Amino acid sequence: MRLTVASGVATFAAAILLYPLFSGGAWFWSSLGAVLAVVAAGLLSSRLSLPAWAAPLLGVAATWIYLTASFAASEAWAWLVPTKGSVAELARLLGVGWADIQRFAAPVPPTEGITLLTAGGVAFIAICVDLLAARVRRTALAGLPLLALATVPATILPDPISWPAFIIAALGFVSLLIADGRERVGHWGRAVLVRRTTRAASSGNSSGNSSGAPRTAADTSGLRLSGKRIGFAAIALAVLLPALLPAMEPVSFFTFGVGGRGIGKGNSISIPNPIANLRGQLELPERRVVLTYTNNDDKPRYLRIYSLDTFDGQQFGMTEPKGSPDNRTDNGPLPDPPGLGAEPKINSVVTNVQISDEIARLSFLPLPYPAREIRVEGDWRADVDTLMVFSTRDEAAGIEYQVGTSEPEPTADLLDSLDGTRPRADPRYLKLPENLPPEIGELASRLTANASTSYEAAVKLQQFFTKDGGFTYNVRTQGHSNSALRDFLLRDRVGYCEQFAASMAVLARLVGIPSRVAIGYTGGTKIGDRWTVGTNDSHSWPELYFEGVGWLPFEPTPAGSLGQGSARVPTYTQPRPEATGEAATPTPGATSSSADEPIDPSNQLNPRQADREALIATGGLPPDDSMPLIGKLGIGAGALLLLLLIPAGTRLVTRNRRVRSLGWKVSEPADELTARLVSDQEAKGRNQSVAAAWAELDDVLYDYGMARETSETPRALARRLIQQYEFDPDSAAAITAIASAVERVLFARDPGRIGPMKKELRTVRQALAATVSRGRRVRAVLLPPSTLRRLRGLGERLLDGFDLLENIRLRRTAAQKGS
Repeated sequence: MRLTVASGVATFAAAILLYPLFSGGAWFWSSLGAVLAVVAAGLLSSRLSLPAWAAPLLGVAATWIYLTASFAASEAWAWLVPTKGSVAELARLLGVGWADIQRFAAPVPPTEGITLLTAGGVAFIAICVDLLAARVRRTALAGLPLLALATVPATILPDPISWPAFIIAALGFVSLLIADGRERVGHWGRAVLVRRTTRAASSGNSSGNSSGAPRTAADTSGLRLSGKRIGFAAIALAVLLPALLPAMEPVSFFTFGVGGRGIGKGNSISIPNPIANLRGQLELPERRVVLTYTNNDDKPRYLRIYSLDTFDGQQFGMTEPKGSPDNRTDNGPLPDPPGLGAEPKINSVVTNVQISDEIARLSFLPLPYPAREIRVEGDWRADVDTLMVFSTRDEAAGIEYQVGTSEPEPTADLLDSLDGTRPRADPRYLKLPENLPPEIGELASRLTANASTSYEAAVKLQQFFTKDGGFTYNVRTQGHSNSALRDFLLRDRVGYCEQFAASMAVLARLVGIPSRVAIGYTGGTKIGDRWTVGTNDSHSWPELYFEGVGWLPFEPTPAGSLGQGSARVPTYTQPRPEATGEAATPTPGATSSSADEPIDPSNQLNPRQADREALIATGGLPPDDSMPLIGKLGIGAGALLLLLLIPAGTRLVTRNRRVRSLGWKVSEPADELTARLVSDQEAKGRNQSVAAAWAELDDVLYDYGMARETSETPRALARRLIQQYEFDPDSAAAITAIASAVERVLFARDPGRIGPMKKELRTVRQALAATVSRGRRVRAVLLPPSTLRRLRGLGERLLDGFDLLENIRLRRTAAQKGS
């Protein structure tokens, strides 16, 4: 029965790893009830001695009854017994739960269907663990179902598993292994207690020792709690070792803008999360091809991957997309673009995209906006709000797909005429933190003071970054916290596409224009008959919302050789043509005066390369803001050295504290009254001094490998050391004085006057050190065995607490009742 209970504990401990997947606590209590139902069924199976194959069936029946009572009680007989109606209700909830899981992203809401699926899944794991551990007696294999619970959050969530939850789950599995070991040992008879304690002796007398002789345990110190030590040590190493290893990632200190750290590892191209990799790709020493594409009008287009909608004062973030089975790309056209009406002219374009094989961990498709239909192999789904296309099963590396877009071709006059239409965009596209510096709001009001429409305000904001504001493009920028936005807009005015896009989006929200930030690639360069997009084309730009047209890209990042070389300003954001009244028909996010002219990639400089060449001309190189590998290794080695010196530092502190207590003074009272007043204080100081001297002598002996025998008296110890190591007269007198003082304090009614023993202790330590090798002395200083003994003793006492819990008896034996 112990294994059945331990199996339930291990399962529920592992189920705690699921907590980041849910926004409420309903799953927790439902899963706990499911595990208890399985444990009850397992205990009943053990009580009735059912065969191994019958226990899982009984567990399934118990789970069925529990789920019926919890989720379909109104359809069951007596709220408990399953009926045809309750089965139909459970089936309906399972279908709803499965649809909710496909529709929502973690953390999912605590709907009945999702809670039912979670409780049933945890119960199934509990049944498997009980079968392997308690029935088949393959406890180690029971870790595989528990591992399945851990892989669910590890594969769904971008963040790593929290270490407290991991420790709880690991302790649950260790407890299962310990229970299995105790069960196997129990087959040979009653287990011998490890500790030699009064409780152990009394327990032995009261449980069948009729002779009344004190019952002591065998000396098993060499094997004491070895299984628990191994288990707890493995858990500690699994948690601490990864934290001590240096992270081999470039660190971005500029936290304002779109995202934080970008990762470019070697020659591979990596986009590990929605807000990463822009700066990393722009700073790669050589250009790498990300994708190539062709289209029916042979014009470059921005290819959006992510759409970021939330701003916390430091950076933009992305609400996790939601894609139901109905929004799969192979089901037909995608949802309609938000806000797009019948007023603008629509340009239909078909684009064929080929993703490079070097792309790593990219689960979103780079697409021109707005996509209406996609032909691609795999389970790819569209987010209804943003039209991002993503997959939770497939990756984009090496795939080829065809996308059809319906791109609006707005004119400046049309956008001006739509100003009276109230935008129906989600309020989150206007939300800003309350602690935004007021200077930024004043800047937005000043820049748009003369704008008569929202479109004019947007154009003035873009011109502030590209012409009037004196901004400079540079990848090497630094900053932190909320002040980075203020410094970028009002003081430094130096940044790259992340800062330009985020800043314009914030200013647009301040003047009432819904905005968001897009991350992806510019249109690239024309090579042969295909447009080629490389790592240096990584880009970020703002998208502003106008009711009747929808989301339109703007380009505040400077273009050309001193900025993002392949950035292109949309024509509808440029000044109106004066020669004719005929409106231009641009391609959103792609057109400019030179947009249709192919660019020779040999003449296009990576921004980082341009910075380097400019500094080389002046005689200097840009400083490398990344820490070299040797520096990271040095930090790791220093941290390891400090960790190894902890025992030495502990020993030094202990010895200094003891030595200070040896310096107590013996007063010479002038009269009897004064002698009475100081006698108690002197006695206390004398006893503490003698105890400190004896403890320090004991540690010195242990450090030098001369441990005192447990049966030796202080006088016998002194005599043995003098004879064995041939002490000189001064050393012999010193250790004899220490031993005499200890015996007088311990056994004499009046120890008399005992002077300070600092000099005697130093003499004995020097005499002992002269008898051992240099290596032993170095070890005694750097890795003192006495300190390690105390640390080991502390761990043993902690582990002994688990033994005390295991030895608790819920019922007294007959001998105990008789006594």
